[in-house]
Amino acid sequence: MEDLQSLLEKINRDGVEKADAEAKKIVAEAEAKAAAIVGEARAEAERTRTQAEKDAASYAAHAAETVRQGARDIVLGVEASVRSLLEKLLAKNVEAALADEKTAAALAAEAIRELTGPGEITCAPKLAAALRAQLAAKGTFTVAEDESVGAGFSVKVDKGRVESSFTAEAISAELARRLRPDLAKLLKA
Repeated sequence: MEDLQSLLEKINRDGVEKADAEAKKIVAEAEAKAAAIVGEARAEAERTRTQAEKDAASYAAHAAETVRQGARDIVLGVEASVRSLLEKLLAKNVEAALADEKTAAALAAEAIRELTGPGEITCAPKLAAALRAQLAAKGTFTVAEDESVGAGFSVKVDKGRVESSFTAEAISAELARRLRPDLAKLLKA
């Protein structure tokens, strides 16, 4: 019976040792799989973080460019509004100056002072009398009335082949063209 007891103990001990070895093997495999899963998860997290940083940098650069373009558009819009306002004010003042008969007559006389030969000055009917009186001394120019001229006048010489316009629109446009570079400098300062 002692041998049986000893045999049973030996079988039991071998079984426990075998079970213990099998359990250690299973635990080692589980730990290896867990380490691989954790390593893979960490690598994926690093890839995700890296991509998120790239995306954030790209978004920040895009946002900065959008803000820069928006600011430029605002500046251009304000510049255009100020230019338009000043051009309207300039046109209004030029038109008011040319509506004055004495001023328009003096400008017409100055415009034709160096011209020789026959010519024609076209103006609105309300300025015609003042221009005729101013130009009476220079008998080579006639004054023609035209309702469409508005404020100012136009000068034709060489049988109408050369024409210069001194209307409010023409003078305002030329003054505005000449003032634009200086206005642009002022708006940029």
